[in-house]
Amino acid sequence: MEFVQKKGSTKHTFIFKDDFFNFAYKEKSGSGDIDFNYGDLPEKSSVKIEENEWLRNVGYLWCGLGVAFSVYDSYNLAALTINSFWIVTGALCVLWAFFTKVTYTVFQTERGNIYVMKDKKHDAVVDELTARRKKQLLSWYGDINPNNELESEIDKFKWLVKQNVMTDEEANIKIAEVKFNHTNHNNASVQLLN
Repeated sequence: MEFVQKKGSTKHTFIFKDDFFNFAYKEKSGSGDIDFNYGDLPEKSSVKIEENEWLRNVGYLWCGLGVAFSVYDSYNLAALTINSFWIVTGALCVLWAFFTKVTYTVFQTERGNIYVMKDKKHDAVVDELTARRKKQLLSWYGDINPNNELESEIDKFKWLVKQNVMTDEEANIKIAEVKFNHTNHNNASVQLLN
């Protein structure tokens, strides 16, 4: 499965494989691609907004100059005069800055950041990443490991709840199984010693 997101000169590609995904990006400042395990994605994300603040501010300045020149001309000529050149040019700069603004959902990992553009494909990409993350974490940590310490196993299932991979009810069932198995294992060890 593949998703491609484009805005202006920025292009992000997500290629979903069974056990990992590839995030490729191409922007004005460079390009690259990185493979990530779904389980390495954090539960929480942040938001980043890229906009041309300089162009927006210049647009506001030119609009302000246009209004100031219009007021000055109207006062000196005793008639309402509108200096449209500065106002229109400023408004065009503000509009250009607004329409080239890009908002991202950012997942920060140890291997790099993953940027998902807020466009019509945003929710589909985030939902797919979240579903595959949950599936991979369950395959990695969802089963009981009889070789682990009791507290380690209990903490593991509590962590899976915090990661929104398991519900409290599912975790409580697993924890009860772990305690039952641990109790039976200890009783069997005591009987062998006798």
